[in-house]
Amino acid sequence: MIFSRRLLATSFLGLLLLLPCVASAQNFPAKPIKLIVPFPAGGPNDIIARVIGQRMSELAGQPVLIDNRGGQGGVLGTDAVAKSAPDGYTIAISSAGALAISPSMEKVAYDTLADLAPVTLVATVPEMLVVATNVPAKDIGELIALAEAQPGKLNFASSGPGSLPHLAGELFKLTAKIDIVHVPYRGAAPAVNDLLGQQVQMTFLDLPVLLPQVKAGALRPIAVGSVERAPTAPDVPTTKEAGFPDLRIENWYGMVAPKGTPKEIVTALHDLATKAMADPAVKEKLAQQGATLVGDGPEHFRSFIADETAKWAKVIKDAGVETAN
Repeated sequence: MIFSRRLLATSFLGLLLLLPCVASAQNFPAKPIKLIVPFPAGGPNDIIARVIGQRMSELAGQPVLIDNRGGQGGVLGTDAVAKSAPDGYTIAISSAGALAISPSMEKVAYDTLADLAPVTLVATVPEMLVVATNVPAKDIGELIALAEAQPGKLNFASSGPGSLPHLAGELFKLTAKIDIVHVPYRGAAPAVNDLLGQQVQMTFLDLPVLLPQVKAGALRPIAVGSVERAPTAPDVPTTKEAGFPDLRIENWYGMVAPKGTPKEIVTALHDLATKAMADPAVKEKLAQQGATLVGDGPEHFRSFIADETAKWAKVIKDAGVETAN
């Protein structure tokens, strides 16, 4: 009898301890949510976060405040989330670079899957391979043949060492078994400028960044790295169609919270974000940016991050990319 009473008392105490968490989840959000964007205003990451954040605010009845914290390719802003209180009121929409690539390239203060709670994969944006108009190649086969005929003579621009465009070029080299030279820039804009000036021959960059120049005829598109053709560039074949299924290259953006955020709060954030992403107006706005909305579950997103981390770590190793680790 005494044992039964103690068991009941222990169970009752456990329920009492659980009640605040359940109550907080039911009332979430009860105050403004800070949504960190680890890049400056105006870029793809910022646009995606603002469109989704605005709709989340409308659905939740609480402000979703955008906090741009650029620096170190998204690492600084992502680290700020990892160090925040695990209550769901400080979250981020971060990128493939900060979540899956930078930890293999340099010393960062966080371990993505140990220090962050994945919420949902928000969107993917295909990388497009383009060449300068003076390059006599109209498809990927001709470009590879040109590189094979001039080993070490063709250059590919990137938005910086260790960036997704850099590793995209390295994966292209490995997959096609060609010798092309990496030329890093401080951001996409100067890389595009030198490509337009024919100082470099090719680049992989987010499709929305290149599309205006492609439509103007100032750059020639070769392929997109998505599984299916991009709705905003339907005439450009995929790398898979071109015979290179392993050359799948997409940038992606995902929502994360601090480690230790209660599961109920993560679920509430996931539900809020996916409801926002299901809004037709949100879909239309982001489709114009070349983004495909996803909205998977936290566990699937966790597995996706692990797979992407392993994929790019292998590229870094196989290509002999210099790292700061």
